[in-house]
Amino acid sequence: MEHAEGLGSEQELVIQKARKRIIESIGKNMDLYGITQSTGHLYGLLFFQNKPMTLDEMGEAMEMSKTSMSTAVRTLVDLKMVHKVWEKGSRKDLYEVEMDWFQTFADYFSLKWRKALEINLSSLRKSRTELTNLLKQYADDSSLQSVLNTDLEKVDEAIRYYSWLDRLIETFESGDIFKLVPKEDSQG
Repeated sequence: MEHAEGLGSEQELVIQKARKRIIESIGKNMDLYGITQSTGHLYGLLFFQNKPMTLDEMGEAMEMSKTSMSTAVRTLVDLKMVHKVWEKGSRKDLYEVEMDWFQTFADYFSLKWRKALEINLSSLRKSRTELTNLLKQYADDSSLQSVLNTDLEKVDEAIRYYSWLDRLIETFESGDIFKLVPKEDSQG
């Protein structure tokens, strides 16, 4: 972890203790994002750096193998929580944290929700078509019609929910969510 210049050992100790507490907290709570605790700790380490880091630097700081470090960084990059940066004169890949946590949250949940939405809507629509075809095929069977109509009502309600979720995801992807729920707290 980066050290501040010109600080006494007591001040440095307080800063390191505060940083460690935050890193531990981030690591423990990263399961919300489906991320392991060690990957969360890596995110916390990068958060307190004032410069991009290489995989070697991260591995040394975290005491992790280059393979584990590479996997953790790839996870964070895929979730748009960390991004690769270019630095003149450096041949190695450098990484830094995306500092806009609001956008990180929006990107992460948009990715996850969009994936779930597409899978579930596809299943619902396919099942709706099959149930509707069965309904037409057995129009004279009232007990089957009752079962099918009940199932179709449930499927239609689920489709209505996923249509709403699609619109919600669009507000995250477009940034309109921040018009509805501003980043700045009006209470100060």
